[in-house]
Amino acid sequence: MQQIAVRTGIAPNGGLPIAYEDWGDESAPPLLLIMGIGAQMLLWPDEFCRTLVEQGYRVIRFDNRDVGLSGKTSGRRRQPLWLLILRAQLGWQSAVPYTLADMAADAVQLLDHLQIRQAHVLGGSMGGMIAQVLAAEYPQRVRSLIVLFSSTNQPLLPPPAPTLLFQLLRPFPVKASRTQQQHYCKTRLRLLASKRYPMQESELDTLVSQLLRRGGDSEGLQRQFSALLGSGDLRRYSRRIQAPTLVIHGSADRMVRKAGGVAVARAVPHARLHIVPDMGHDLPQPLRVPLATLIAQHMAPH
Repeated sequence: MQQIAVRTGIAPNGGLPIAYEDWGDESAPPLLLIMGIGAQMLLWPDEFCRTLVEQGYRVIRFDNRDVGLSGKTSGRRRQPLWLLILRAQLGWQSAVPYTLADMAADAVQLLDHLQIRQAHVLGGSMGGMIAQVLAAEYPQRVRSLIVLFSSTNQPLLPPPAPTLLFQLLRPFPVKASRTQQQHYCKTRLRLLASKRYPMQESELDTLVSQLLRRGGDSEGLQRQFSALLGSGDLRRYSRRIQAPTLVIHGSADRMVRKAGGVAVARAVPHARLHIVPDMGHDLPQPLRVPLATLIAQHMAPH
């Protein structure tokens, strides 16, 4: 197995530090990975990152604000959650501590810190929404775009499965025992997987231990969820994207339904849609190398 250099660091980001890992040759074309709601950078599996490096890319993964080792904000939402959800279903924006546009600006600050003028950008779930905003607002920074199991956040898209939505809204049990915290994390992760590609228990144990060592924050999760809901319909960004775009979605995704990926592909000019049979809302081990290869093939001409 090829020995891969992994550099870790903290980007200052105007007083809201962003923790990151920088994989591979610094002279290789950079690929920025943006993860979703409440998800630490470790949800981009090492095997997936390693495959992309072996395909010739410099891979940067990071913790969004309010998660993992990155800085925490202190704002509180001004409206009850039910009202934010209602307004989001209508496609309206809301007053929230920060929006997906602020999170896109965090990603650009990270690129600045690493002195990267332009990068390929891959966003998963809410990270795919952030990536759409980034590509629209900072077109000169994006070489190509990959949107993975995400959506345009537009009105009337099919909602998540009720069990998943319930788990998403449950706060992280900060004061609970480590065993209870492990159960909380494992339950959420298992629900994201599909029946064909369940998460392996040994990998799940290792991942959850790593996540808990890096910290959990229930208020941060709620602020990120508020950012998603408060940002409204993202088609005002999607329609302005100029970067070559690949949309990837699993047919068995119960968190962001397939219709979300279809909506992105319809909204982004000249986007290409790739539906993965039986994939859920995660990157299961059997699909990591094929997906990394597909993504590398999309980036190669750009």
